[in-house]
Amino acid sequence: MSVKGQVAWITGASSGIGAALARQWAARGGHVILSGRDISRLDDVAQGLPTESLLLPFDVRDDETMAEATAAALDWKGGIDLAVANAGISQRSAAVETDMKVYREIIEVDLIAQIAFAQGLIGPMSARGTGALAFISSVAGKVGVPMRTAYSAAKFGLAGYAEALRAELSQTGVKVHTIFPGSIRTDVSRNALTADGTARGKSDPAIDQGLDPDEAAAEMLDAMAAGTREIVVAREAELAMGEARRAPGWLLDQVEAMVARGYMERLKEG
Repeated sequence: MSVKGQVAWITGASSGIGAALARQWAARGGHVILSGRDISRLDDVAQGLPTESLLLPFDVRDDETMAEATAAALDWKGGIDLAVANAGISQRSAAVETDMKVYREIIEVDLIAQIAFAQGLIGPMSARGTGALAFISSVAGKVGVPMRTAYSAAKFGLAGYAEALRAELSQTGVKVHTIFPGSIRTDVSRNALTADGTARGKSDPAIDQGLDPDEAAAEMLDAMAAGTREIVVAREAELAMGEARRAPGWLLDQVEAMVARGYMERLKEG
C-alpha cells in the first residue's frame, strides 16, 4: 500500500503502537504529524522517519491546546488523510480496590479526549470529502477483562462512539476504522494505573511475549487500506475473543443504510 504524499496525524506517537504506526506510514511514503506530551521523545521518533514530519506536542486533556494543534495539523499540508486516536492509558487493579479517581482519569484520557480529538476533525474531513479516522480500542473493548474495569469501560465506549460516527459519516467519503489490539510489546502494562492511581512500573508476561509493534502496525494499515471497519490485531486466544465479538458486516451495513435512507434528517425534523 502506497500512501505517498498523504498525511497521517497520530496521537500517543512517542512510543508503542503510535510510534510503530508512524514508522510504517512513513515507510510507505506518507508524511506524519506526531503528537504526545514529550517533545523530546516525539523528536526521537521523527529522526528515524524517511519522510517529512511535524511535531505537535500537547496533553489530550487540554482542549484549548488540542484545538490549536488541530488548526496547525490541518494547515500543514492542506488536510489530514488519516487521523489515529491512539493516546491512552491502561489499568491493572481490582474494581473493589480501585479509587474513583482512577476511573475518572482513564475514562477522561481513553474516551473523552479521543472523542474531542475526532470532533475537531470530522467537520473539515467531511467538507473535504475524503480521509479516515482510526480509533485504537482494545480486545478489552470487546470482552471485559479482569483488572481492567475502567479500561474496558473506556474502550467499549470508544468503540460505540466510532460505530455511531461511522454510520453518520457513511455518505461523506470519510472512513471510520476501529482497531482492537491484543497483547503487543509496548510499555502499556508498565505505565498502567494501579488502584491508587500510581503507575504499575512492571510489565506482564503476555505483553512481553506479544506481537512486535511494527508487525501489528503494518497489519492495521493493510486492513484500513482494504476498507475493514473493525480490525482485530491479535493472536491465539485474544484473536478468538475479538473475533467472537466482532459486529457482523450485515449489521454495520444496516446501520449505515439508515443514514442513506434519511434517518438523521427525519430525527432533525421531528
